[in-house]
Parts: sequence; structure tokens; C-alpha cells
Amino acid sequence: MADDSTTSGPPPLDDGENEVENDDDDLFASASDKPTDSEPASLEISQDKDSEDLFTGGGTEVNLDSDEEIMAKANTPGILNLDVEPDIVNKPSPPQKKEDAPPEMGVSQISTTSSASRGSGITKDEIEEEQSGDSFDLQISVTEPHKVGDGMTAYMSYKVVTRTSMPAFRNAEMTVNRRFSDFLGLHDKLAEKYACKGRIVPAAPEKSIVGMTKIKMSKEESGSSDFVERRRIALERYLQRTAQHHVLRMDPDFREFLEQEGELPRATNTSALSGAGVLRLFHKVGDAVEKITFKMDETDEWFEDKSQQVEALDQQLRKLHTSMESLVAQRRELSFSTANLAKSTAMLGNAEEHTALSRALSQLAEVEEKVEVLHKEQSDSDLFTMAELLKDYISLIAAVKDVFHERVKCYKNWKDAEAMLNKKRETKAKLELSHKQEKLPQASQEITEWEQKVEKGQEDFEKISETIRKEMARFEKQRVVDFKENVIKYLEKLMENQQQLIKYWEAFLPEAKAIA
Repeated sequence: MADDSTTSGPPPLDDGENEVENDDDDLFASASDKPTDSEPASLEISQDKDSEDLFTGGGTEVNLDSDEEIMAKANTPGILNLDVEPDIVNKPSPPQKKEDAPPEMGVSQISTTSSASRGSGITKDEIEEEQSGDSFDLQISVTEPHKVGDGMTAYMSYKVVTRTSMPAFRNAEMTVNRRFSDFLGLHDKLAEKYACKGRIVPAAPEKSIVGMTKIKMSKEESGSSDFVERRRIALERYLQRTAQHHVLRMDPDFREFLEQEGELPRATNTSALSGAGVLRLFHKVGDAVEKITFKMDETDEWFEDKSQQVEALDQQLRKLHTSMESLVAQRRELSFSTANLAKSTAMLGNAEEHTALSRALSQLAEVEEKVEVLHKEQSDSDLFTMAELLKDYISLIAAVKDVFHERVKCYKNWKDAEAMLNKKRETKAKLELSHKQEKLPQASQEITEWEQKVEKGQEDFEKISETIRKEMARFEKQRVVDFKENVIKYLEKLMENQQQLIKYWEAFLPEAKAIA
């Protein structure tokens, strides 16, 4: 609340007509003046063209002394109705033009919304959703992968441990065993229910026929350790991403997956060679053909820009993932070559007759063995920290494209309904011209039905468009967080290994210099 002293007041009103000047320099002439400690901060007037007849002398700053003075000036003709806090003035401020505010905010520049939310571009509903989800804790880990059975009927089972404070779950801590097909079945259920509504459903890890065949034919219980570990991390990340979504984590199928003890009903439609798998393949082919044959006339600039951004992001992620996979392979080759070098150096040290040189070669072999371990650790960091993250986001981009395509489907259904409605109206007009009165009631009823379908189609299209906007805001926010955390983790591990490598060579250098 401003005190009794003011630094400036509204410009005096002339008896004659005053025109509002739109000069930007005049409009914000006093906006750059900074109040001193003894002066209260002034309120900036937001000017709207629709309010030109309500005030004169635009581009000033007004300091109000009291609530009574605020109300008096707000109701005085020729004075701008200020956009101030609601607890100061209950009278609503004049509406701002839509283009004056950020598209996703929908509010004026003077707003009670926090600066953090303005910077992130998240809507008010999104902020409330995020705040409502922060009250509870849901931690999920996938551990202890082990092979069940022998031969081609064998499969991998994983222990899923859940710790939560959410009242929707029966217990605070739950432990269940799930096979890989259970994860795929959960994803199919969630995608079927929520993708058509515009929700981005995280993708489950893909099936690997080659990797599973190796596990089934392997005599070891854990199978191929590298493949199993990669899949375990991918499954854990899938459940964690699903749990982060405020809608998906409350789904009954998701809670059943985490809570129900014993085996879940077998998800037979997840098999690549099953009838459902073949049917799913036909659906994918049909969607691909539909994408080619039907082109939506996009009128929303936001969706057009986002579609281009998603396509560009997908291409760059794939290129980066290919480069990272190549780096992983090269580091592993370097680790293997370093191990061979250590063995050869040790054998040379044993054959060397010079005592000092033999001792130096033996210590060099020991250093090379340590370096080989560092290269192996760094290749694992490249794989599990960066390569798997990139692969995960490539799958998420595919899920984003799916919800964009669902919006196109809604638009197509809406326009098809409009076309059918026009045909029904033309049919009724022909009946009226031909004086076939007995068929008019049925034609009128069909027109009413298709009018309802058109309204529903438009409503569904607008609803899914709004949902996708919210989902994209959450996706972009989470993407920045994930990449920041993983890049920092990757760099810290890289620096740690480099520092350790320097210590190894610094410790060996005096021994090399001591060779007489």
C-alpha cells in the first residue's frame, strides 16, 4: 500500500477532447525511473486501445494514496482503470489484447503469477497440477533381474519395489515380481486409454528377439549381463516416467501393476508373433498411409511450430544417439586394446634382464591394467548415462508424434461429420423441392443427429488441443531437467576418471625416470 506521499500523479484533464498518443517513448517514459528508498514503487499503467475513450494522457505512472482515492480515480471518467491487486481494488481491470500477453499465459504483463512460471511458459492449470503432485512421494526401483525356466520357454523376471506416501496405494512399501511382458501390457493399456485424449504416455522398452534368444539359450541364470542391465535400467526409467505423470500414476492398471502380489494376467497380445501383434502391425501401416493421404490444414501457429520443432528434435537426437553409440563401442575397443597392452608389457618385463627396466615395465603393466578399468567404466557411463537417455527420448518423441496424430484424427472426424451434415441438408432440400413430405421427419432427425456429432467433434478437437498444450509444457520442462542432470552426471564421471588417470601416470613417472 502506498503511503501518504506521492512522487507523481495523473496528468490534469483538459476541458477539451484529448487524444491518446500511442508513441512508445511517451508510453514508457516514466517506466525506467527507479524509486528511491523513501519513495514508493509506482504502478505501471497498461494501455489498451479499447480503453482510449476512458482516459487521456497515456504513458504515465500513478501513485495512489489510499483505498478511497483508488476507488475514486478508478470510477472517474477519463482516468485509466489500473490493473492492480484484487485486494486493493475489487473492480476488474479493462481486458488486455490477446497479442499483448504470451500465448500460453493469457494474462497481462502486470500479473500475480510468479516470475518463475512466466519464464517456463507453463499455464496456471499446469502450475496447480504440479503443486498438487508435489505433496506425495512415489519412488520405484527395478532390481534383481533373474531368469525363470529353461530353454525357449524361459523369461526374465524383475523385482519392482515401490515406496510411496500417496493415500491411493494400499501400503507404503510394496514389492512384486514382474516379467517383461507385464511392462508391455501395462503400456498398451495406458496408451489405449490416454493417447487418444492427448496424453503423452511414456514408451516401454522395445522387444529384442536377438537379446532374449541369447538369454534363453544361455546356461547362466542372469544371461547376457550387459543386455539385462540395459533393459533393467530402461524398465525402471519407464515406470519412473509414468509415475511422474499426475494422471497416469492414478490409473487403476498402474496401481494394480505395483500393488498386486503374484502374477498378473498374461499379456498375450504383446508377443510379436501373436495375432494381436500382426493386427497391431496392420494398424501401424494404416496410420502411416493415413498420414500420407490426409493433410490437415493447420490454422494454429503454435501447433505448426511445435510440429516442426519435434521433427527437428527427433532428427538431432537420432544423430547424437548414433554418435554416442559409436563412442561407446570405441571406448570399449580402447579398453580391450589397453588390456592387451598391459599383458604384453608384463610379459616383456618378465623377459627383460635389466633389473630397473624390468621393474619399470612391470609397474607400467599394472598402470595399464588400471587404465583399462577406467576406460571400461567410462564406456559404461557413456552408455547408461547418455546413450540410454537419448534412446529414451527418441521413444518419447515418438509418443509425442502419436498424440499429434491423434489430434489430426479428431480434426478429420470433425470435418467428416461436417461434410456428412451438409449432405443431409442437401438431401432434405431435395425432398422439400420434390414435395416428399413423408420423408422430411426422418431427414430432419438425421440432420439433428449429425449436428450433435459435429458439435461433439469440434469439442473433442478443442479439448485434445488444449490437453496437448499442457502435455508439451510438462514434456519440455522435464526434458530440460533430465538432460541437465544427466549431462552433469556424465561430466562429473568423465572428470573423475581423467583426474584418476593423471594420478596413475604421475605416480609412475618417478619410476620411469629412475631407470639407470
